Amino acid sequence: MKAQRLPLLIPALLVALVLVSGLSILAGKVWIAPAELFAGDDRWPIIVELRLPRVVLALLIGCGLGMAGAAMQGYLRNPLADPGLFGVSATAALGAVISIFFGLAATPMVLSGFALAGAALAVLLLSAIAGQSGSVIVFTLAGVVISSLAGALTALVISLAPTPFATGQIINWLMGALTDRSWDDVMLAAPLIVVGMAVIASAGRALDALTLGEAAARTLGMRPAVLQAQIVIGIGLVVGASVAASGIIGFVGLIVPHLIRPLTNRRPSAVLLPSALAGALLLLVADSAVRAAPTVSELRLGIAMSLLGAPFFLALLLKMRRQIG
Repeated sequence: MKAQRLPLLIPALLVALVLVSGLSILAGKVWIAPAELFAGDDRWPIIVELRLPRVVLALLIGCGLGMAGAAMQGYLRNPLADPGLFGVSATAALGAVISIFFGLAATPMVLSGFALAGAALAVLLLSAIAGQSGSVIVFTLAGVVISSLAGALTALVISLAPTPFATGQIINWLMGALTDRSWDDVMLAAPLIVVGMAVIASAGRALDALTLGEAAARTLGMRPAVLQAQIVIGIGLVVGASVAASGIIGFVGLIVPHLIRPLTNRRPSAVLLPSALAGALLLLVADSAVRAAPTVSELRLGIAMSLLGAPFFLALLLKMRRQIG
């Protein structure tokens, strides 16, 4: 039954993405009716320069984070794993915070460049600490250490911020949002996310083999060091580019694979693409909701995802507790 659902799942997600993308372009504090749009409405520049790049960026980041979450859970064989465990999000955020601290973020693309440099540093540190063993345990602990250190350094930078304005700017950016993003942000993030997703997808067969256990996977030709490199590089590119473009947006990689996995044959490789599409759909719906919500100022997308993700995570924990008990 589940195998029969899989061919229908991807077309259904694609249709939903097309419909939601169209609605998202029209949504906002000011709604634009389709009839007005095609009649040459003077708000067309709002669509082209503000809403359309925001929609494209939401699709890209959602795709990347959804696939990264599915790969992370498959690699660690832990349904609670999330790309944030990797340490890349925290170090990318640290890089961006440093650029704001020194007043460099006003220069176009500098903040994104610092965030990408932070993500690259995390990838190098992970590779150096985990080494060539391919050990999942060492890899996980390395990610936790890097994430904790980057979080502590970020808090230190915030506490030493020279002005209240800098502090506010840092905190505002850390909340994560797609507000006021432009085509420049899309051009920066798109190549890195696409390449990162391609690297992750290339690890699909190795992830399938890993479900049999490391010893059995080795007999099938899976090389732990190569798989680890694919996961590190792929997720590093995806998460680094996402944080550079939007700040920290969590829980996408945790929520989406859990919703998709029961609709597939549960092989990690079969979950990757549907998770990417579902991640794009989830983030696009969430961004459209915060943009159209009747609030004085727009709710930050990172906060909205946390409000959605935290109860989901708690429900997941309670479900696992009942199954264990």
